[in-house]
Amino acid sequence: MKNTAILDKLRSKLIVSCQALPHEPLYNPDYSIMGYMAKAAMLGGASGIRANTVRDILAIREQIDLPIIGIIKSVTEGCDVFITPTMNEIDALAAIHCDIIAFDATDRERPDGKTLDELFHEATSKYPDQLFMADCSNYDEIMHASDLGFDVVSTTLCGYTASTKGTKIPNFELIRQVSRDCDTYLIAEGGIWTPEQLREAFKCGADSAVIGTAITRPMEITMRFADVISK
Repeated sequence: MKNTAILDKLRSKLIVSCQALPHEPLYNPDYSIMGYMAKAAMLGGASGIRANTVRDILAIREQIDLPIIGIIKSVTEGCDVFITPTMNEIDALAAIHCDIIAFDATDRERPDGKTLDELFHEATSKYPDQLFMADCSNYDEIMHASDLGFDVVSTTLCGYTASTKGTKIPNFELIRQVSRDCDTYLIAEGGIWTPEQLREAFKCGADSAVIGTAITRPMEITMRFADVISK
């Protein structure tokens, strides 16, 4: 049976994305420091964590006991889909019992040629008790993910796909439309930089919200301030 109580713990709460890719300063090839980042987020008031890779998720579990949204970013040359793109990544996340597994739910071609519908049905057949989250970029994708049976839908990829490039984020109108038309648990994610924007996302109907860069990526945070000086 699915542990939907996890979603109750996250409702009306902040989720912090704690990630560091190999090309970023906070990535350490010898050990993960994301556990400490997640602990800092928890002490600051986060009620959930979004994390990338088995290594980082296990490191985070050593430091905190909060619900974790797990992903594995896997880049394939010539393919735009990289967030938990195939069953290989889903299997790896299921093996460590991620509370929620998120994967790309856009209409783009996947590296193994499977459609979203095929991947979702395979994943839910293999792991019927697992909570799955759909990372989407637009209204139609979110509604389709809801119809498929995803437990959670999100605006994660709005502004990051060819069809939504240039869209201002956070996309409050998208959050508002989905909240109005869809009963599936909705997470607002993408472009939330200020407390005021977070508050607005909840006003628009989000059940939870994810903030990453504005909290856990000091290089990008510093760049925003440095850019003001240089202009």
